[in-house]
Amino acid sequence: MAECLLHHESAIRLAAFLGVLALLLAAEHRWPRRALPGGWRRRGTHLALVAVDTLALRLAFPVLAIGAAAWGEQRGIGLLPRLSPPAWVAVPIGLLLLDLALYWQHRLMHAVPLLWRLHRVHHADTGFDCTTGVRFHPLEILLSMAFKIALVLLFGIPALAVLLFEVVLNAGSLFSHANLALPAALDARLRVLWVTPDMHRVHHSPHRGETDSNFGFHLSCWDRLFGSYRARPRDGHAAMQLGLTRWRAPRDQTLPALLANPFRRPE
Repeated sequence: MAECLLHHESAIRLAAFLGVLALLLAAEHRWPRRALPGGWRRRGTHLALVAVDTLALRLAFPVLAIGAAAWGEQRGIGLLPRLSPPAWVAVPIGLLLLDLALYWQHRLMHAVPLLWRLHRVHHADTGFDCTTGVRFHPLEILLSMAFKIALVLLFGIPALAVLLFEVVLNAGSLFSHANLALPAALDARLRVLWVTPDMHRVHHSPHRGETDSNFGFHLSCWDRLFGSYRARPRDGHAAMQLGLTRWRAPRDQTLPALLANPFRRPE
């Protein structure tokens, strides 16, 4: 079963991404949290950026994280193979390690000025919907993949865990950025374990203390554990501004402008 999943990993990831994207776009239309600027033109720009990111990955890496995991697994590379845990232990451990590592990677993207120049493309979005969850500069995507491959080989994370994580990562990023009005009681229950849209929206505030909070991708426990959790924005969800103040002009939201953004200094 696992070998069959890995053999069709590209199709599985694409189908999961398109399925979750379609469901969330429909849900956002039916139960929107806020009015969005830019409409479908803005969303189209984000999806065009996904195409650029995908091309960059294929050109830069002969294999991606899943391929690296399968290669390392065949050769017993990494810490976990040396400990020889059963698959039902190794796979959940691998998922937790990857999620924790991406939490710290995210914090570094905010803390290191050079990395922040790449990551600010994501934060310069003046809206907040599921397509914001795929709005990343290709150089950030390449760095993230290199980090993930190194992590996979260092710990010997099983290929099945990497596949599951990639599927969940895409789905979770789409969901946590969704412009979705969840009932307050449901949001409170979900965020005990998961990052919800209202929790992550705080992270897209222009106020630096809020931008530097709620770094988690899937599990909300990392922010609570490491002191970066903020329950709500100071201006309230309805009134809060979104995006970085410097990059709100329509000319800054085009695809060429997003690709050039890291190489521009704020005026």
